[in-house]
Amino acid sequence: MSRPVLIDTDPGCDDAVALLAALEHDALEVVELTTVHGNAPVDDTTRNARAILEAVDRTDVPVARGADRPLLVDLDTSEEIHGEGGLRGDLPDPGPATEPGDVHAARRIVEQARAHDGDLALAAIGPLTNVALAHAMEPALPELLDDLLVMGGAAFTSGNVTPLAEANFHSDPHAARRVVRDCEPTIVGLDVTARAAVPPERIAGLTRDAPLGRALSEWLTYYDADRLERYGIDAAAIHDALVLAELIDDGVLETASYPMEVGTDGDLARGALVVDENGVTGDAATGEVAVEADYERYRELMSASLERVLERVGAELSG
Repeated sequence: MSRPVLIDTDPGCDDAVALLAALEHDALEVVELTTVHGNAPVDDTTRNARAILEAVDRTDVPVARGADRPLLVDLDTSEEIHGEGGLRGDLPDPGPATEPGDVHAARRIVEQARAHDGDLALAAIGPLTNVALAHAMEPALPELLDDLLVMGGAAFTSGNVTPLAEANFHSDPHAARRVVRDCEPTIVGLDVTARAAVPPERIAGLTRDAPLGRALSEWLTYYDADRLERYGIDAAAIHDALVLAELIDDGVLETASYPMEVGTDGDLARGALVVDENGVTGDAATGEVAVEADYERYRELMSASLERVLERVGAELSG
């Protein structure tokens, strides 16, 4: 039986890889994509989500457009990393089947959570504005969900936007604070995602004789040489895909419970995930933090899912 999942996303190269894996795998039923500002403005991230669905012939999945800016801070996007419009590669123009409706993404999160009555997993792989708004609409949201996995934060490691902050939390720190305080999330941060790369030799083995294959190759290699050198790695981190890998194959991640907080004030603290590792506050745990990952299981799962979708789309295009 497939596990229902709603993916709140801001595609984004690593988001795009995560979406392909989730849409292709039989273990998951993607019930909806909700879009948010982040790697690009929300008009672009919405178009990117729709184009991905078009490219893999999954226009049956509905799309809801969400927040176009953070709750309190100014909008800041990342096209310099992910490419013009927030996503590299040549994808088809979205058709009418994926046209977003009039209902805001935050409301759709609440509606889907209610409709699935405790069975829905919410994978939040962009800034957390939509999730925070959904919780404001429905304070019982955590109880309505089976699981809330969040790609964001840097618990015990350095950030990638500031020395303390990861990009999604930095983009909307006030939303991240609300979700971390009140929504009992599992935080999948840079502690584990920074090493969630698909090795160059596996990328080299992927089919590239169709537009989707060429786009996928660009998504998997979206870091430039300077960024690879800065982090001391030989392949780009596909951060968001690790969240979907855990939902597909429970046990990819090892987690631990901690009291957590997110900084919102000042340039230095903005978006910093503060984890009370030693229990000095005496506060109760507010969620789980991923502290280790089975990277070989992750890479096998990603490689198999991506190869399957390329073969399926290629067969459909040639047929």
